[in-house]
Amino acid sequence: MPTPKLAALVGAQHAAPHLGTTCLLPSLSFRAKRGICFFFLLAVALAPSLLAQERPKIFGIASVHFYSTNLPAARTLYAHAVDPSLTCIMCEQEVMDSFTAHPSLAQSILITKPVGDPPRSLLAEITFATESAKEMRKYLKAKGISILESKSDDGPSLAVTDPEGNRIAFVQGSGVTVRKPGYPTPEPDRFHLIHAGFVVHDRAAMDHFYKDILGFRLYWQGGMKDVETDWVDMQVPDGTDWIEYMLNVPANADKRELGVMNHIALGVPDIHAAEQQLLKNGMKLAEKPQIGRDGKRQLNLYDPDGTRVEFMEFTPVEKPCCSDYTGPHPKP
Repeated sequence: MPTPKLAALVGAQHAAPHLGTTCLLPSLSFRAKRGICFFFLLAVALAPSLLAQERPKIFGIASVHFYSTNLPAARTLYAHAVDPSLTCIMCEQEVMDSFTAHPSLAQSILITKPVGDPPRSLLAEITFATESAKEMRKYLKAKGISILESKSDDGPSLAVTDPEGNRIAFVQGSGVTVRKPGYPTPEPDRFHLIHAGFVVHDRAAMDHFYKDILGFRLYWQGGMKDVETDWVDMQVPDGTDWIEYMLNVPANADKRELGVMNHIALGVPDIHAAEQQLLKNGMKLAEKPQIGRDGKRQLNLYDPDGTRVEFMEFTPVEKPCCSDYTGPHPKP
């Protein structure tokens, strides 16, 4: 069905077919002139969509930022679990710690102390690597998405909120950096920050944002029972990292449940080797490795605030429940 604007233009052309076409195309028949005018007007009407801003590539997760109410204890856990070399920013002020999850992928985990009372959700921000922050800013504005911060049109990063109120940021980069000679390589350098999960109440609204606007694609979905969907994995459009919708969580979920749901996952080649490395690093583990409903081996840790840190093998060892994988698996 033509748009009202296009219908009006076409109607006007039918009412006065000789106007304009005779002067511009004097040697053509009336039918040819009318056909050419129709397609010309159609092209004019469709021009905005044809010239729509292209979405810049989104390569993967650059960082995940959590709040902590006990920064010294959190620092100890993340140092033992992720980065024994304890890469910190402003540690002495207990404002922010940054732990390198995977130097060659330019990934990090940020831990900060909240200002004032801590929020119910301690997930502060997820940042994705994009090929152009400037073009992403233009693209999101064209889609009607409000930009939370924009120091300049050429700034290397920007932030928005998704329909559930989560702060989502984009930083310019390929998602991969070249390690300089002599770069200190932490023992668990094999850890790849493969996904971040968070509570979702309105899947349709989130799909519109992540799938329709940002181009994320379904990777896998499943639940505690085969007939239920409790988790939906949405993979970035130009990589293998993903976000995980945590569905069917009550609106009044307590701090413990929110800590389990709002989580990160670090990919490892061998969960048992990772378990031994964690013990070697001084971790006291409350759980043993197990195979999840997605068919992958995993092991859970919890920081002092109950935020879950999941270690997960890159590929499944058995067929997943509920649905098949529809995208490529991440790699070390």
